[in-house]
Amino acid sequence: MAKVAKRIGAARAGLDRDKLHTVEDAVAFVKANATAKFDETIEVAINLNVDPRHADQMVRGVCSLPNGTGRSVRVAVFAKGAKAEEATKAGAEIVGAEDLMEEIQGGRSDFDKVIATPDMMPLVGRLGKVLGPRGLMPNPKVGTVTMDVTKAIEASKGGAVEFRAEKAGIVHAGVGKASFTEKALNENVKAFLDAIVKAKPSGAKGTYLKKIALSSTMGPGVKIDISEAAAAAPSA
Repeated sequence: MAKVAKRIGAARAGLDRDKLHTVEDAVAFVKANATAKFDETIEVAINLNVDPRHADQMVRGVCSLPNGTGRSVRVAVFAKGAKAEEATKAGAEIVGAEDLMEEIQGGRSDFDKVIATPDMMPLVGRLGKVLGPRGLMPNPKVGTVTMDVTKAIEASKGGAVEFRAEKAGIVHAGVGKASFTEKALNENVKAFLDAIVKAKPSGAKGTYLKKIALSSTMGPGVKIDISEAAAAAPSA
């Protein structure tokens, strides 16, 4: 622990905590200081001026990162018959129906994403208390309740990141790994910011984006200039 604290302290010593950075500068600093013995995840956190307790202020969606997430995603699919066969061919690690429900109720949790065909949702709904807290409940709004299971599996494994505003109005997500090039990370960060901007709910009033910070798993957070970041987003 002492080595970690010392390393983080050294990184913070070279950082002006109050300065607002461009996406490029923030990525360069975070990547340079991600010096842990493992490939750290690069994470973005956005504080939004919304109250998710109100339906018209909920921010939720999915973003397809152009350069992927860098992590291996295990997909579980609830489907039967031809769709179950399709899911297996598309690369899903776990496929089932009632049997899979019972396994999950029994404690199985070796998956990162859950996809279901619409006819399976009454079954999957029984797992709400298990999947909900982990953010794994399939939802048609983010493409995980669908008949096109191949597309959903490919998106999950290819860099699709789901996001949802927490109670305090904060959205966060992993947007790559420290081993990625700066160019790849810049593109991923900007794509995610673009998705958040496009997901602005009808009930959001005033300044939508309040704060943006970028960090690595073990590194300090770097503040990003909101106006610059919004202007640099792909759709801007």
